[in-house]
Amino acid sequence: MTFKLFNKTFTLNFFWIASLVASMHFFGFFLMNWEKTRSLFEALTPANLVISAFALLAFHSQWSRKFLWACIIVFLGGLSIEIIGVKTGWIFGSYEYGKTLGIKLLDVPLTIGLNWLVLLYATTSLFIQLFPSSSKTSIFIKALFPALLMTSLDYLIEPVAIQHDFWHWFGASIPLKNYLGWFVSSYCLGILFFYMDAPQKNKMTYIILCSQVFFFGMHWII
Repeated sequence: MTFKLFNKTFTLNFFWIASLVASMHFFGFFLMNWEKTRSLFEALTPANLVISAFALLAFHSQWSRKFLWACIIVFLGGLSIEIIGVKTGWIFGSYEYGKTLGIKLLDVPLTIGLNWLVLLYATTSLFIQLFPSSSKTSIFIKALFPALLMTSLDYLIEPVAIQHDFWHWFGASIPLKNYLGWFVSSYCLGILFFYMDAPQKNKMTYIILCSQVFFFGMHWII
């Protein structure tokens, strides 16, 4: 992948970028759970999200104004949903964010908007790669795939998020309302993303999703 910046041409090597993303999650898991390095690698979580987003978008092949607007809307939409959720408890239940995810806007880390964008891009991209003949399928049907996958990922993420002070719940357990809120929110954003023809085939999708499943899944195993 090549791009121009300040009249200079730069080339991004997929292998090295993919290796960086996979290594961050692989070593991050072990070092985040080792007492001596835990606080340092928890503090690096926002950088991990930014690099993952860069890696994914860097290998997006067809940039356009429409795609850029789709990304901005999803970022702001995800952030707005979380702000409403934190302030009211209506969408996901009663929870608040810790310090790990970085700078906050109205008590919600800005990296959360980025996380919504990364997950939605990756899951919609995965859909069109797994089902290449689905171009004529209704967007209301297609959006079910990212919604189900993102809700499943949230199920993996929740205990890890609490353990590492990403966020925590005001209650004895994670409410069912949280997963319903994730499904409905990601379904609506998925419809928007498909409507704007934003999903594209992107081989970095597999690296991002597999790395996240490894990182959060290993917390369940070990």
